[in-house]
Amino acid sequence: MDGRELVRSVRETVSVRGLRGVRSAWLRRRTDARALPPPGAERARVPGPVSTAETAPGGGILRFARSELRVSVSAGGTVFWAWDGAEPLPSYGLCGQPPGPDPRAVLEPDTDGGWRVVSERVTVVVSRHGAVEVRTPGGVVLRRELPPRWWEPVRGGAARWVQRSEVAADARFFGLGGRAAGPRLRDGVYRLWNTDPKAPFVPGDDPLYITMPVQLVVADAGTHLAFYDNSWDGRVVLTEGEEGAGSGHDRPGTSELRMDGGPLRCWVVVGTPARVLHGWAALSGAPALPPAWALGPQHARWGFGSEREVRRVVDGYRDRGLPLSVLHLDIDHYAGHRVFTVDRERFPDLPGLAAELRGRGVRLVSIVDPAVRAEPGDPVYDAGRAAGAFVRDDRGAEVRGEVWPGECAYPDFTDPAARAWWGGLYEERLRQGFSGVWHDMNEPVSFAPFGDRTLPRSARHSLEGRGGDHREAHNVYGLTMARAGYEGLRALRPEERPFLFSRSGWAGMQRYGGTWSGDVATGWPGLRASLALVLGLGLCGVPYSGPDVGGFDGSPSPELFLRWYQLGAWLPFFRTHSAIDAGRREPWEFGPEVLAHARVALAERERLLPYFVTLARLARTTGAPYVRPVWWGTPEDRALRDCEDAFLLGDALLVAPVLSGGADRRAVRLPRGRWYDTATGAAYEGPGQVLLDAPLSRVPVLARAGAVLPVRDEDGAGLALEVWAPQAGRTGGGLVVRDAGDGWEPAEIERYQSRLVDGRVVVERVTDAGPVPADLPVRVRGLAP
Repeated sequence: MDGRELVRSVRETVSVRGLRGVRSAWLRRRTDARALPPPGAERARVPGPVSTAETAPGGGILRFARSELRVSVSAGGTVFWAWDGAEPLPSYGLCGQPPGPDPRAVLEPDTDGGWRVVSERVTVVVSRHGAVEVRTPGGVVLRRELPPRWWEPVRGGAARWVQRSEVAADARFFGLGGRAAGPRLRDGVYRLWNTDPKAPFVPGDDPLYITMPVQLVVADAGTHLAFYDNSWDGRVVLTEGEEGAGSGHDRPGTSELRMDGGPLRCWVVVGTPARVLHGWAALSGAPALPPAWALGPQHARWGFGSEREVRRVVDGYRDRGLPLSVLHLDIDHYAGHRVFTVDRERFPDLPGLAAELRGRGVRLVSIVDPAVRAEPGDPVYDAGRAAGAFVRDDRGAEVRGEVWPGECAYPDFTDPAARAWWGGLYEERLRQGFSGVWHDMNEPVSFAPFGDRTLPRSARHSLEGRGGDHREAHNVYGLTMARAGYEGLRALRPEERPFLFSRSGWAGMQRYGGTWSGDVATGWPGLRASLALVLGLGLCGVPYSGPDVGGFDGSPSPELFLRWYQLGAWLPFFRTHSAIDAGRREPWEFGPEVLAHARVALAERERLLPYFVTLARLARTTGAPYVRPVWWGTPEDRALRDCEDAFLLGDALLVAPVLSGGADRRAVRLPRGRWYDTATGAAYEGPGQVLLDAPLSRVPVLARAGAVLPVRDEDGAGLALEVWAPQAGRTGGGLVVRDAGDGWEPAEIERYQSRLVDGRVVVERVTDAGPVPADLPVRVRGLAP
């Protein structure tokens, strides 16, 4: 515990809520001490030598002296391996049935007593002592899993285990969910336990709200993703490799995964970054598609306090000619902070307010917390208790915790019946006029001044009828709550796509919506962490995310707010938000200069809305995130692999935000090819580094030569194509997906190609060969006069 955390704990303890939190934490510890006694003596185990092998489609089962290993390669080249009889299902990370085996891939003897499975896209080699290597078709090792080790309690119970892995010396690690210190994960220990950090976080704080046992590894030899399908508490120790270390031999990069229990099973997807994310989406589920209005600018504050204040803020945007798509109401609009209620004194006619704002083009989105006030007479509590929907302890009593409403019970979202009950409650939110929901406090949180702020580890959960405790259910609590909300909204309004995003989640959470940074600290480090989180989550398959623009706490300086706003305008989820005791986040609150520059950022976001709609559709069909690392198309470029302060927006644009104070220029590292400064039209050749102006009025944004991207036309009502001149002798192109509305209508993907002919840019439609449709104006940029 550092000094900052000590001060915070003292402040929490002396408050009334803090005293109740102390009691809650004491009860949690007492419950766990009773229900989860120390494991006692343990017996270590390793696989031992291989004895027999049994072939099966796509691979087979290898039996060792003290364990067995199942290996399977799917028709798409995805590898699955598991020890001790673990199967792909049940799994919260997978979407539906696992991929079928490749019938052409067979288990066959290898050298030195080992075995191998050879397929078109990948080769898996198992040594006689249980090391598992994933290789390219050419034989280059991408990942080597050393023989695992288990520690089994002599008296029985969950066995903890460790799995050590080696990757190439030049490899870089990414992923593991939302990490403030990313996106590149340097040497260190990363915990796998979704955690409310108790206060606004900075890059050194770990873990945060979303952790995932998902690693993306990029090396010269190729890219691969490894998903250890286990939701228990764990720790990952990463060490980057070094080439030519010591006597001249390479020292490989290493990953050591230690889990407190659960199955040892792993999926590996190999290929280019685009192919890997496509394979991961096929495995874990396609990202939910947000409605087009959710891609516009959004505003939130904990503490609007009244309908009058909400109208004042919306009027402030409209009177100044600033676009606003969504306004979010936090817990202060509830009666006594109780979920699915409304404070009628402050919001006497919430449906009327929602209808009024919707008529002005602004949607309302409601916060929803999982904790239910445990008080007889509360309608939600009474209904949940009658349905047996709440989490219980080992003796059958309801588990209670301390949250905003007071003493609370927690729905068991791993129970299908509880999910159905909870999803039905969203009908009340729809009646109030809300168009979407955001889930908060769903790690889940129980206030405590020390230790984990969550439920007892011994708390009992359904786990889809299998039965288990919070050690397995904790990390998937937010995921299963998102599922309950998404399925409830879809059943209540089947003609509309649900809009939902969640503070906590796990692998596969993209199936139900997106996420946001949570309570990021106001300051330049928090600004940098905002970009790290979006990039890292995108590489874990969650493409729709963004930060609390301006930071959650405190009052940002005008410069800091503006730079954060300029970054947010290029991210998928673009929302200002702040705490009840923090400064306001309306752009006009920071003076006329900031307002003028924020207006420019908003106008560009609105102009590029068709491009964001296209990226959202492509994320759903391909798994590719909107926001991508600059190495996305050239992962073999080592300099780009270490670049963490810029990103690609789709394939067409490179955005270089300003992440430090006082800067009016910044260095930008370019991928190969020609790039145009969208502000000046100047052309630059990559790969390489250039120094660009970054005045307060804008951040550097570059367009790829040949790019074709959809934008709003000059009157803002229709669609147009913006084309950046290709290099001589080369072609370019782009994809366009028109907005098909907020329902489930399929959308056509249009493909366009650009080329330079006699000094003139020619744009053609490739989808149905022919010219660009007459209703689609073309604007060419980047050509010299």
